[in-house]
Amino acid sequence: MRIEVHVHGTLNLCKGVTLAKVENGLRKWLDYLDAETIADARSLEQDEPGIVFHRAERTLEICWTGEVGKNFVNRLQDALFEFGPLTERATEIELTYYHEDGRDEYQLLFAGPNSESIHMAQRQRMIEDVASLLSRHFTQEDVIQVTGLVNSLFDHDFERRKAAESDHNVPASDSGLLHFRKKHLH
Repeated sequence: MRIEVHVHGTLNLCKGVTLAKVENGLRKWLDYLDAETIADARSLEQDEPGIVFHRAERTLEICWTGEVGKNFVNRLQDALFEFGPLTERATEIELTYYHEDGRDEYQLLFAGPNSESIHMAQRQRMIEDVASLLSRHFTQEDVIQVTGLVNSLFDHDFERRKAAESDHNVPASDSGLLHFRKKHLH
């Protein structure tokens, strides 16, 4: 079963990254799309740029929509993991799945130079989301109390991940959870 997905984000790249390195880093995603180059990986939406390498700005802009199958997110995660060393800092990549029944699923993936930077980006995003949600109903004092707990949870999670990685020599997954929401066009 195929489903339409939108992938969106901008990755900040290290100095010296070339188009060849970008395409090599994204090879698993490009192979999934049966594309040789990022220029070949065109978006279904004509007004979207697709996957664009901006050498002067040292960024990779992703604003791409396509029809994908069940293995898509695994291939994209693998590609982002391999692409990570080319990035200057961790960044979130938003995925929005558009189901035929009108439901939309939203997922965040993170790409970064190492697991610690990804973990910090995930932490920052979670704290911002929680603080925004709680500040509508509670005092700043209450929000600080809850975000402190979130910080503690992330500290514990990071220690658990490091232990698991050292025990098994396997990187921990850095994917986000799926969330349902109404269709959002940017």
